[in-house]
Amino acid sequence: MEVLTTLLPYAEIVLSILLITGVVLQQRGASLGGAFGGDNFASTFYKRRGAELFLFRATIVISALLVVLAIVNFLLQGA
Repeated sequence: MEVLTTLLPYAEIVLSILLITGVVLQQRGASLGGAFGGDNFASTFYKRRGAELFLFRATIVISALLVVLAIVNFLLQGA
C-alpha cells in the first residue's frame, strides 16, 4: 500500500501533462471567439474523423483516469 501512495502522485502528474497536451492539440483549429462565449456555428456541423476522433476520445479517457486517481489518492491519504 505504501508503494501505491508513493506512485499515485507521479501518475497524476503524467496524466495531467497528457491531458494538457491533448487539449492544446485539439484547440489548434478552434476560434478564439468560442473561448469568450461566442459561438462558432461552423463547428456545429463538423464531424470528427481519424486522428481527431482518437484524440477526442483519448482526452475523455485520460480525464476520467485522472479523476479516479485523484479520488483514490485522496481516500488513501485519509486512511
